[in-house]
Amino acid sequence: MGFNGRNCRCQSIKYTVREVNKVTKANQNNLVSVTVDEEEARKLVRERIAQLVKEVDADYVFWDTAELKKRTCMSWNTIQDAFFHDQRYIKRKVGSKWYFPARETRAFLEQWLHDQPY
Repeated sequence: MGFNGRNCRCQSIKYTVREVNKVTKANQNNLVSVTVDEEEARKLVRERIAQLVKEVDADYVFWDTAELKKRTCMSWNTIQDAFFHDQRYIKRKVGSKWYFPARETRAFLEQWLHDQPY
């Protein structure tokens, strides 16, 4: 497996660097130059993060209050003061427990945070 420029994946880059190190140690007169397209690297990282977020979100259909507190890093009182009573926020009480649809809650929280003044 060799370095194939823009279309490489992170695993290929790691393997190639090891290859380059072996060749460089064998022949100290060779100079090696590795160029990384920063925009392509950022794109790959964003794609992987999006994939992982989708996988995590797929694990839950809804969150309970404990999960909401964990995901927001907020206490229950802070949640209630900050956004719980917002008309846009979707929530359902079943018996004595609150449940929040995971996908809609995530979208709401991202928008809510974006809307907050600096």
